[in-house]
Amino acid sequence: MKPGLLSLLLLVAQVLPAQDLRTWALRLEARGVRVSAGLWDASSGKALGRHRDDLALVPASTTKVVSTYALLKSLKPEFVLETEVWGDLADGVVQGDLTFKGAGDPLLTSERLWLLAQALKKAGVRRVKGSIRLDQGAFDAQREPQGWENTSADTLPSVLALSVNFNRDEAGRQVADPQRLARETLQRLLVETGIPVDGLPAGATAPRKLLTWTSPPLRSLVMDINKWSNNFMVEMLVRSFGEGSWPRGVKRIQAFYQAAFDLGPEVVKVTDGSGLSKDNRLSARTLAIILRGAYHDFEVGPEFVSSLKIIGGEPWKLKVKDPNLARRVRVKTGHLDHVTSLCGYLQTPEGKVRVFAIVLNGPCTDDDIWEQVSRWAN
Repeated sequence: MKPGLLSLLLLVAQVLPAQDLRTWALRLEARGVRVSAGLWDASSGKALGRHRDDLALVPASTTKVVSTYALLKSLKPEFVLETEVWGDLADGVVQGDLTFKGAGDPLLTSERLWLLAQALKKAGVRRVKGSIRLDQGAFDAQREPQGWENTSADTLPSVLALSVNFNRDEAGRQVADPQRLARETLQRLLVETGIPVDGLPAGATAPRKLLTWTSPPLRSLVMDINKWSNNFMVEMLVRSFGEGSWPRGVKRIQAFYQAAFDLGPEVVKVTDGSGLSKDNRLSARTLAIILRGAYHDFEVGPEFVSSLKIIGGEPWKLKVKDPNLARRVRVKTGHLDHVTSLCGYLQTPEGKVRVFAIVLNGPCTDDDIWEQVSRWAN
């Protein structure tokens, strides 16, 4: 083959993906959809295709990429939250109330609380004269972060320092009184364990710490957050990161990106950790910078990358139409009314890893995004 023809073919191979991206994006924009999208080589960072990649749009749950990487890097994967149990224990009997002091553990499920009750019994607790008391002092009184004014009221339950079963009932419905849910669940499990709760007036007691109950490590919590897109869990962690304050937690996330990536708050514009806020604004380029940084981060990158949903892998069936994408794409999805987003990593048939991000605002669907991702991957 002549050198000139080879050069021409290489040039065409480089230009066609960009033309395909532009055609796809212009077609969406003609429908009234705002587009921020791009594909980058994970090793070099070279842009392989971009369309308004610096346009900041509402990102929905791809915001969790921003919050979970910052949490992993700042707190480290082995970080745990500690729920304390206090009481005045004498001869196996708690003389007054048994107090559970919350610290923001987002995974206080009935199964784990049953184990906590077993641990209390092992520690010598045989009876509680008083009642179950909850200490919610680790979080301030703010009910919701900025930007949730236009979010449906039942999207996220109250985020309290001590929350049981995600503050939802057995049918998954948000409960009106999460404090009551927590007290009743704890008392039932204690009684089932063989620790009756009399409910008598507490009187004068001198409580001491009887038990410290640790959460699963942060690496495990982040896995649940990103694979299941769990809004409640990430907001619990953001509040804990801010020592009980949502605004302080968000500012600490922004400060991390300012220091680590020189991405200021005008670029990492977030007001919550989950992406429910429609005040959040992120561009495809910003998401890609964070994703590529995480990919090359030996300290916490493996935990972060493994937390993303694997297309065609556990525990989801392949939903996209292209079976060739199975186990070659790791992603975080995002959905709100008139918002569809997707970002993550893909591997080409030649084994090269790419970083990509697509944020669409307007009348769009998942199929609109996967059309372009399939083209990039194949």
